[in-house]
Amino acid sequence: MAILVLASTVSWTVDKHICMGRVMDVALFSHADDCGMTKDMEKTCCDDESFTIQGQHDLKITFDDFSLDQQFFIVSFVHTYFHFVEVDEKEPNHFSEYNPPPLIRDVQVLDQTFLI
Repeated sequence: MAILVLASTVSWTVDKHICMGRVMDVALFSHADDCGMTKDMEKTCCDDESFTIQGQHDLKITFDDFSLDQQFFIVSFVHTYFHFVEVDEKEPNHFSEYNPPPLIRDVQVLDQTFLI
């Protein structure tokens, strides 16, 4: 999930150096290296192309950004989810009807073994 958030928020810049119709170098986040032919020739045969994919900068989505139909769907979905999935807060006690065995003698006191 963190990789997805990182990839969607970073702006990506791809730079290409094209010489005589062939891609000579492609660089991500930096400038592409040239082939060296632009210095030798008066008339250049090379082109540099770059494009940028803008990342998402606003990650906070409020409830008011949704349309009325989307708000209605979200509210009804949450309501039905909590209606069908009920959590029992009180666990049943199955041992309330049974009494413990009678204490004939206190073994811990007789043997003097105490848990600390």
